[in-house]
Amino acid sequence: MRRPPRFLALAANFLLATALLATPATSAHAHSGSSAPPPPGIQIPSLTHGQMAVIARYRGDILDLAQRQTLTDPTFRRLYNHGNLQFTYCLWGLMPGSLGDEESPFNECSHAYLATAKALLAYMATMPTAAGDAKALISDIDADMVRSGASWILCQYSGEAFSTGAVVEPRWRNVFLHLPSLAVLLATIAALIGASWAVLGGPRARTA
Repeated sequence: MRRPPRFLALAANFLLATALLATPATSAHAHSGSSAPPPPGIQIPSLTHGQMAVIARYRGDILDLAQRQTLTDPTFRRLYNHGNLQFTYCLWGLMPGSLGDEESPFNECSHAYLATAKALLAYMATMPTAAGDAKALISDIDADMVRSGASWILCQYSGEAFSTGAVVEPRWRNVFLHLPSLAVLLATIAALIGASWAVLGGPRARTA
């Protein structure tokens, strides 16, 4: 029996996410808060809650600029790869309230991947091939942050520094206390079960 390509793609993405989340990783939860130093690796400055929303709007531009670079170095690649990995662990920023809701179990990991995007942009401003475009983008972001007063909007993770030596995972235990996140996860599980039943458990056409 041939399975629909759309179902196979959905199943592949689900298995990939499951594998990544199940893979042992150095967790940054141990240093949540600003009192403890981040683990070894490239240090990534903290990001205020207000700055998150601005960087999120420009993340696509930052990555587009990064992807156009042909002459890179280990620091650039570590920041770029860590940001993408952190974004995946945070379920690609798709969970509701992950940016604006401090109570979301995905808020801390959103801080992490957006702080990495900001650090990547700052590093590109030091690279000869990217400096001009990076500085122009930084100027646009700075102006946007001033207009929105982003630096003054804080939350419990605003003082937390990050590192390429650790991945910040979602706070899975808190999903059951955050109704929007719980609703999305339950809907996703229900959709996967329904798709599996439709493909594997539904009535098969009779053959002559």
